[in-house]
Amino acid sequence: MVDILLTSTGLFFLYRTLQRLGTWSIAAGILIAMVVYLLARLLDLKGVEWILGNFSHVAVIALIVIFQPELRKIFEQAASLYRSKPVDLGEEFVGILVDSLWDLADKRRGAIVILPGKEPIQEWLSGGYTLDAKPSMPLIMSIFDPNSPGHDGALLVEKDKLSRFGVRLPSSQSTRLPEEYGTRHRAGMGLAERSDALVIVVSEERGRVSVFMNGKMQPMRDRDMLFASISSHLQDTAIFRLNPPEGKTQWQTVAQIAASVLLSVFLWSSLVISQGEMREKVITVPVEFTASPSHLVLVGDKDKTIRLHLSGSKSDLDTVNPADLSVKIDLSKAVAGPQTFVITAENMRLPRNVRLLDVVPSSVELALAEIVVQAIGIKPQLLGNLPGPLKLLSVEVIPAKVKVLSPAADKNDEPLNVITTPIYLEGITKDTSIFCKIIAPPSLQPVGKRWPDVEVVIKVGD
Repeated sequence: MVDILLTSTGLFFLYRTLQRLGTWSIAAGILIAMVVYLLARLLDLKGVEWILGNFSHVAVIALIVIFQPELRKIFEQAASLYRSKPVDLGEEFVGILVDSLWDLADKRRGAIVILPGKEPIQEWLSGGYTLDAKPSMPLIMSIFDPNSPGHDGALLVEKDKLSRFGVRLPSSQSTRLPEEYGTRHRAGMGLAERSDALVIVVSEERGRVSVFMNGKMQPMRDRDMLFASISSHLQDTAIFRLNPPEGKTQWQTVAQIAASVLLSVFLWSSLVISQGEMREKVITVPVEFTASPSHLVLVGDKDKTIRLHLSGSKSDLDTVNPADLSVKIDLSKAVAGPQTFVITAENMRLPRNVRLLDVVPSSVELALAEIVVQAIGIKPQLLGNLPGPLKLLSVEVIPAKVKVLSPAADKNDEPLNVITTPIYLEGITKDTSIFCKIIAPPSLQPVGKRWPDVEVVIKVGD
């Protein structure tokens, strides 16, 4: 219930924001694509699921870029649901503002007045002159006098004072306003599309007062209507109003909330069904050997892999990463000689609710041998030929043997040897002494901490 409630709230705010900013048509297309993708997963339509699934990786980045203003607006709305103290400008303040704007309309003087809402708007404002004055009708009339330096800009009202005048606003990029409306109306619509501020515009050409709110324009019939619009805005933005408005708007809000809840339930149910569907998966993992006795060593092929046939829900199987999984065989109780180790679910750590159906191969054949200390010979690794007529007279390795830890050899095994790093004869023209490293197979280990360096003495002659 909490999951669905939070999702529904997010969808509702997303819808209202996109509707206000005029980008709902794009969001509707994305929503249809999401529904098609969920249906494809439910019906196991691999082709459609593959196309939409691979496209979604690029689409997520594109959506963040395209809807950056909308996403920011949603977070701003969520962060400004409540205000610590309601702003009450009083009837006298609103009356002064209404009378001033209506007189400006009668005199055919243009004006723009901004009443901020809960969302910050400073990033959308630029320029202007600091005023910070108490409101009065003569002051407002003088600000929008054609001879005033800031009469073409907007007047910003903050708290109970006239904060700034001559402020520039962003112009609307939408096509909601007819072409006959000028710069003031487009500036008012531009700020109303980007914030929850109330913008009042007085038309110089028409002598009319219009209010812009939530990306919509509403002409004012008389002073009382303008007074009611300002008072309602101040009341609504002072504290988040949970009760929906009355009349037709109330039913529209109820319908939007119901649609958000239904869509959230559909998305949640589809996700649960698709993620809960039982599936099977085959992965290949390596075999690791642990707790080997100190007197025994593995001989033969050690690089072994196991194929695991797993079963579980899609969400559980998605958590299985072959790179993080391995089959572990405990050699703590192993003895010398060939042995068989059966592979079961106890040899691995599978995620919860993931079941092991089959293992191929079902067992691993291993051979362990006793570790003995023996001295083995060191063979020089000579590559190439001596230059010119030179001949190789003798090659001596000092020391000739090295002590190693190795598996006990059978009677039929060939004698063990280690070799030096390569020695290239082409560059040797006289008797030479070269110090080399030892190269040994993994089954051999030095008695000391590391392999010693050896000296190879080469004598040549004609």
